[in-house]
Amino acid sequence: MRIARSIRSSWGIEVSRTNSIRWMGGKPNSYSAFMTKNRIRAFVLGAVLLPLVGVAWKAHAADVAGSHKAGDIVLETGSGKTPEGETVPFEIGTLFVPENRAAPRSRLIGVGFARIRAASPTAGPPVFLLPGGPGASALNAFTDSDAASQRQLANFVRFSAAGDLVVLDQRGYSKRGEVLEAAAPEQPLEQPRTLAADAADMVKVAKAAIAAHPDKDLAGYTIIQCAEDVNDLRRALGYEQISLYGNSFGSQWSFAVMRLHPEIVARAQLGGVEPLDYAYDMPSHVLAALQRIAWDADRDPGLAPYLPKGGVMEALRVVRDRFASGPIKVRGKDETTGKPRTVALGLQDLQDSLLMSPDVWPAFVLSLYYRHYDDWARQVIKQRTNPAQPVKLIGPLIDSSLGVSSAREHLLRTDPGTAFIGMGNFDSNIASAPIWPGPDAGDAFRLAVPSSIPVLFLHGDWDTSTPIENTLNILPYFPNGRAILVHRGTHGLRPDLREQHPEVWAQTIEFLRTGDTRNLPVSVTLRAPVFQRPSFPAPARRLEAR
Repeated sequence: MRIARSIRSSWGIEVSRTNSIRWMGGKPNSYSAFMTKNRIRAFVLGAVLLPLVGVAWKAHAADVAGSHKAGDIVLETGSGKTPEGETVPFEIGTLFVPENRAAPRSRLIGVGFARIRAASPTAGPPVFLLPGGPGASALNAFTDSDAASQRQLANFVRFSAAGDLVVLDQRGYSKRGEVLEAAAPEQPLEQPRTLAADAADMVKVAKAAIAAHPDKDLAGYTIIQCAEDVNDLRRALGYEQISLYGNSFGSQWSFAVMRLHPEIVARAQLGGVEPLDYAYDMPSHVLAALQRIAWDADRDPGLAPYLPKGGVMEALRVVRDRFASGPIKVRGKDETTGKPRTVALGLQDLQDSLLMSPDVWPAFVLSLYYRHYDDWARQVIKQRTNPAQPVKLIGPLIDSSLGVSSAREHLLRTDPGTAFIGMGNFDSNIASAPIWPGPDAGDAFRLAVPSSIPVLFLHGDWDTSTPIENTLNILPYFPNGRAILVHRGTHGLRPDLREQHPEVWAQTIEFLRTGDTRNLPVSVTLRAPVFQRPSFPAPARRLEAR
């Protein structure tokens, strides 16, 4: 089973996410990148040193919800440290909102948020940072003390040059409220994955989740309700207008706010762009990003001895045709038990495995081209028999309610890129949508309409999670918008942009303060990565490995 966006999302501040998974001992995948840690961190609460534990937040929110009304907030003061030792004061709190605003007697739920006030007046509107996912939180920057959280906090401080920074959790995925999850089912090893099997698993997850949460109104966990949470927090904090900052689903969440409440948005900066009708990626656009990666990989000296005539894309075509002709059974080690097991790998397994960090993707394809399946088999065995994380319900709840237009679905299913990329990105979510209780958002909400809001789009042409064509397609609807196209930029391009083009990064922060786009470049280029080589010696001569 593949949970499309809850697996691949990012908001691009601290985690330089480079697309869905890493391979052969690479960096953590997008699941682990956004796991909120349950570590105890001592942090200053007023003048008292108190330890905060993630599970305690839920109890705190539940305890006080009964004494509050919708729109109330509870604020605590605290401070954290950056890697350089700078002390950063902040506020962390809980916003109380109706679980379902369409239900007259809806219960209240808590949604966590944090705020770093600008060190001095900037005359700019506050920046509301909306994390990706669905199923991601950035509040660990304020509650944890590990190195990654400290770096994240330091990154957040940079926004204080534009104005106050407010970081908001997603309803249903907030430790200061509730985290709604369901167990991910194990999958058989003896059969390759298929669309039908994935759809059946997702339907089971939906039915089990509904049955497991009879006290929850799951119809309230939609992108529209998330947008209303933003407006409620704005009102509670006393802001007239705000700027929005979002990557991946955070950009889609921002589009929802701009659609429903354009009067409150002064400007927005969006990356890894997902327009409202683009919840699922067009396969040919994803394939085009892989082609751009292959162009550089074909010119990498370290990979040259492994390349067939036609390069990485020809190797991909050969591997794709091989698995299209039938599944292949591979013996691999079960890392949980230490025993060897056999797994059947098919075309959909291949398609679902292609989206990974650009620096390792060519080596993955070339390894399969030369029939080195062992590393891949070990990963698939682990994924099928020991799912790393539970399903974050906010993902399928939002996606099933938002959906896509009929025209978009037709394009997705008939797109020629499905031959390589498949339909795993969307098929199971669309198949299970009728089971989930959320109301259909409707085409009047999903389809693009012109907007006068100034928006700065940053998008990389190596982004295989939200292809750059998303920005190119939506930009004409924002006549006051501007795009910076980042060559070799991935889904989490901002850390690389900040490191390699600090002057451009500073200009993007200045945009949030003033809205000025006059000196922004149209495009920038990042350095080519050092591509990982396959784990086996290069062949003495390039064999035809069909």
